Amino acid sequence: MLKKLINWYQTKFMNTKRLLKKEHLNIKNHIVDINGDKFYLAKAMVTDIPEMVGIERDVYDGVAPWTEEAFMPELKPRLDRFYLLLRQNDQLVAFIGSSLNDKKLDCHISNVAVEPDFQDRGLGYFLVAKVIKKARQLNYKTVSLEVRVSNVKAQRLYMDLGFKKMGVKENYYDGDHEDAVDMVLDLSLYETIPNNYGM
Repeated sequence: MLKKLINWYQTKFMNTKRLLKKEHLNIKNHIVDINGDKFYLAKAMVTDIPEMVGIERDVYDGVAPWTEEAFMPELKPRLDRFYLLLRQNDQLVAFIGSSLNDKKLDCHISNVAVEPDFQDRGLGYFLVAKVIKKARQLNYKTVSLEVRVSNVKAQRLYMDLGFKKMGVKENYYDGDHEDAVDMVLDLSLYETIPNNYGM
């Protein structure tokens, strides 16, 4: 009898938790205003992959860190990944990807890319802020990421959002083997961080 009750409770609780997570990760495609410019915000889909790889090539001097094959499993329907993108005049101009770890209660930002012509307009800040907001809705404890040691501009953006440098991962990146700065945002400190995450 007790075993049946435990099974019932676990099934009921897990299904409810799964439905809540699905609801939190559901984004209605809509127009957003970012510093006076209008963009179309949407969840990324498999059909967006060629354009996402194109943006990475533009950002990383013709070499995309992620291939179409690497993106494919990331964008299939699943509850442990969260990808958003921004379009303007039907052109993909920025995207962000993250993985969601329910055990560690960590949202790990795996990639952020903004088309060079659209950089320094707040698009990266906006997308990271959206992911932070989702992590908070899921009651996660942290948001984490790695950033190239040489990418000082991105490090400043993340620190402005409340991320702290936690250390360096040596030879982290494929190809050039550049080191990465490990950064973490402690979501329990949200109220003490001066920014409102652009929301």
